[in-house]
Amino acid sequence: MASKKRKQIGKSRAGDIAIFIMLMLVGLFMLFPIYLSVIQSVKPSQELFLFPPKLYAIAPTGQNFVDLLNTASNMWVPFSRYIFNSVFVAVVVTICQLLFSSSAAYVLAKGEFPGKRALNKAIELALLFTSSVMFIMQYMVMAFMGLIDTYFAITLPYIATPMGLFLMRQFMGQIPDAIIEAAKLDGAGHMRTCWQVVIPNVKPAILTLMIFAFQGAWQVTGYSFIYSEELKPLPTVMQQISSAGIARAGVAAAAVVITMIPPIAVFLFCQSNVMETMAQSGMKD
Repeated sequence: MASKKRKQIGKSRAGDIAIFIMLMLVGLFMLFPIYLSVIQSVKPSQELFLFPPKLYAIAPTGQNFVDLLNTASNMWVPFSRYIFNSVFVAVVVTICQLLFSSSAAYVLAKGEFPGKRALNKAIELALLFTSSVMFIMQYMVMAFMGLIDTYFAITLPYIATPMGLFLMRQFMGQIPDAIIEAAKLDGAGHMRTCWQVVIPNVKPAILTLMIFAFQGAWQVTGYSFIYSEELKPLPTVMQQISSAGIARAGVAAAAVVITMIPPIAVFLFCQSNVMETMAQSGMKD
């Protein structure tokens, strides 16, 4: 009996070691693109085109970042304006998406109304489609409303997403109905129940949605919606700077590193709650 127990413990340890090694390999595989981007950004021009390429910089330099800032400072609009545009769009979209998704998800998860099941199924079906599918319709709506070449054109289409609604609805569905009933017995209305009872209990979902919303908003370019130089966000300008061919290959690598810093910072701030949210967001009727 004792030997059988020891074998089971040994198998468990071997399984844990195998899982740990597999997770280490997956983690390294996911970190490799970030590492390669950083290495490329500190390579001088003569090292960028070596074949076979090296996974390290022989003579690392910060000249690529200097050239990037010099190029950006010589554009029609000050570089600080592009940074403001991206920060403004990312903050507005993130806050609005949190507010709208939380409010709508509370109704979809805890409310009772005709067509609730059909609406929930429509949201799940919408997860299959990317925003590019709706691009033409979005442009037509924005043009009809006279919002082309304004901040609204790159904020309104992103303040409500199927993923945000799905995550918040699934997480709110885990909250016991007894808590909602207790709030109603205490005289709380739907608004107070949502923001003072339900929302404080779904903090992991809020932070997870914050990651997705900020990441998506930070990558907004608005090529077909924004024509004024003073309204263009930072990713658009970075793409314009790095589109000059091999002459600016180092500048392009530096631009990639700069644009990926804010999403990584937001993820590191919120990442402790991501796994908890994903574990509780399974689809259910």
